[in-house]
Amino acid sequence: MSAVSRRVLVTGGAGFIGSHLCERLLDAGHDVLCVDNYFTGRRTNVEHLLGNPRFEVMRHDVTFPLYVEVDEIYNLACPASPVHYQHDPVQTTKTSVHGAINMLGLAKRLRARILQASTSEVYGDPSVHPQPEGYWGNVNPIGLRSCYDEGKRCAETLFFDYHRQHRLRIKVARIFNTYGPRMHPRDGRVVSNFIMQALAGEPITIYGKGSQTRSFCFVSDLVEALIRLMETPDDVTGPINLGNPVEMSIRELAETVIELTGSRSELVHKPLPHDDPVQRRPDISLARRTIDWEPQVRLRDGLGATITYFAELRRELGLEKGAGQ
Repeated sequence: MSAVSRRVLVTGGAGFIGSHLCERLLDAGHDVLCVDNYFTGRRTNVEHLLGNPRFEVMRHDVTFPLYVEVDEIYNLACPASPVHYQHDPVQTTKTSVHGAINMLGLAKRLRARILQASTSEVYGDPSVHPQPEGYWGNVNPIGLRSCYDEGKRCAETLFFDYHRQHRLRIKVARIFNTYGPRMHPRDGRVVSNFIMQALAGEPITIYGKGSQTRSFCFVSDLVEALIRLMETPDDVTGPINLGNPVEMSIRELAETVIELTGSRSELVHKPLPHDDPVQRRPDISLARRTIDWEPQVRLRDGLGATITYFAELRRELGLEKGAGQ
């Protein structure tokens, strides 16, 4: 248990990363208020926490003001996969920008520390590799992905302006590809896509040649980093890259998933989506120096846990067809 119990607000707390963060904060002895509008978050992600007297859930959209009393705010609210954030791009931008304004206003009133879950998408399709925090990015401001990319970039701007203008205690984390149990099965991200297709024995869809690279960080490693960042001194603001510096191609990921599931799925190639980055790998030198952090979970171990989760989810949904069938 933490030496000092705090009241912590987690927006997007019923989402994939948010639910794991709520769990860890409760384990540390804090009071946790989980706020979510359930657009991509799911009640089932936090059902197991409802019996904890320190845990509270509130249905709320962060594009509207929120009036609560807390000591810390983790602002994670926003659809984070292209399938979801492109479904209603105007609302996605509102969630990033209006949501940041509302949470910053709350933090200003309470003099609370606030952490913004930003993203590696602020780097766009990078011309610098790996990406350090000082790189300004290569983002298409009018593309299909820009509702998310530019929304998060604007949120970062707001955080640093509130910090300079109002001396707000901010932390900005740039999160790279994260995976693990409680991912949405239809979020369109490669890990969940590949696992669900492999478990169903369906062809695995690879966009382009599969030579584009990503770096995958297991959710428990990311949550550890977020908590460490929040606990840094006030002069540590970020932005700080949080992700796994071990890079692999999308085709390698697909082949690993097929191996671990024992699936007979074949690889099928489709055209590369517009503005899809060719390379993405974080330079985490700053995270190593500042919060003494680097990922600990090996990809095969993390994929194994994620496969187990999705296999159980398929059983609950009555989709028992085996991977090899």
